[in-house]
Amino acid sequence: AFEAVAQHHVRGLVVAADTLFVTHRDRLVALAARHALPAIFSLREFAVLGGLMSYGIDLQDLYRNVGLYVGRILKGAKPADLPIMQPTKFEMVINMKTARELNLSVSPTLLAQADEVIE
Repeated sequence: AFEAVAQHHVRGLVVAADTLFVTHRDRLVALAARHALPAIFSLREFAVLGGLMSYGIDLQDLYRNVGLYVGRILKGAKPADLPIMQPTKFEMVINMKTARELNLSVSPTLLAQADEVIE
């Protein structure tokens, strides 16, 4: 699939959070690097592995809130009476090592907004 993408002169990828993609995150990041495709991923782990950047929910915050929710239920709250929870914290991670390898410049404004910059 990456060969076809490269042949069509695609200039970048946006990779959503999907069980298949998360399972094969090492391979996806490696393929993007091999084909010199800038990619933004929806989970921090992809940027840590070498993806250009990520923007998405903060999984630790999400799991912490799930724990609080379960705690309320274990203390007797009825699930039907509890509010629907949605992610409230999002994080942006930029991998500058990958940006340099792709010969991309990242604006200081974007870097200032990042929650984490990987050198």
